[in-house]
Amino acid sequence: MSLRVVFMGTPDFAVPTLSEIVGQGHEVVAVYTRPPAAAGRGMELKPSPVHTMADRFGIPVFTPKTLRTEEAAEIFRSHGADVAVVVAYGMLLPKAILEAPELGCLNLHASLLPRWRGAAPIQRAVMAGDRETGVAVMKMEEGLDTGPVAMVEKVAIGPDMNAGDLHDKLMVLGADLMVRALAALSRGGLGFTPQPEEGVTYAHKLKNEDALIDWSKPAQAVHDHIRGLSPFPGAYFAADFGKGQERVKVLRATLGNGLGSPGTLLDINGIISCGDGAVRLLQVQRAGKGPVSFDEFLRGVRLGPGARFG
Repeated sequence: MSLRVVFMGTPDFAVPTLSEIVGQGHEVVAVYTRPPAAAGRGMELKPSPVHTMADRFGIPVFTPKTLRTEEAAEIFRSHGADVAVVVAYGMLLPKAILEAPELGCLNLHASLLPRWRGAAPIQRAVMAGDRETGVAVMKMEEGLDTGPVAMVEKVAIGPDMNAGDLHDKLMVLGADLMVRALAALSRGGLGFTPQPEEGVTYAHKLKNEDALIDWSKPAQAVHDHIRGLSPFPGAYFAADFGKGQERVKVLRATLGNGLGSPGTLLDINGIISCGDGAVRLLQVQRAGKGPVSFDEFLRGVRLGPGARFG
């Protein structure tokens, strides 16, 4: 049985789920997404990836700045949805919205709840060195990712997998999980299990200061930090190329061998000493330039062994 669905999502991560829901024959009666944001050199207003996909399907799009007014609640109720599906929408849903659909609001969350509730579960899992994560379908409550869980799919995090790699894997896995959950829901067979009280962690929103590499930490922690922030926003170090300190993003790295004062370039192959051990930088990016191998980077800045990175 097909369902009347309101879909709520914003970034690339949410697009496959919207596409799969439409492809499975459900009636998506409305799409809610964040308002167009300024982007690019011209800072022109650009619709979200979900907005763009909804336009392709001819689905009405709503971009309210808030859902906490009676008018917003009335508009939402007018869609007559059986269920709302929420995937990285970027806005908290008030009680009036959560209670509007007859079958509630289902959220696709990119972690194994209750670990990594919150805004940046993919990045935080990699940064913490987790070896496993996944996607979960939960019924939404007023609390932050506290609702009971219906279905889960797990995935291993490889030793050199970065957040971008994991993001792409989870968004496909999550789309499949959500349509399976909707199929079960339409048959009245979707059960929910309360989250355990133990093991709760929070994936706090990333801040600018989170991106600075701390070379005094062990090499494994530095490596996890780098891959957890790659490709965006990008972990960075500071270096002096003769015109003052400049930020350099590290997009790819691996564990290396070497000893030295933390933050010291040990050889031309990109080995940087850490508090314990070393990492090898593979791909970096200077401000305003494209990604390059570390070899190319060294040729452009004329640095050599013994250089210090902050």
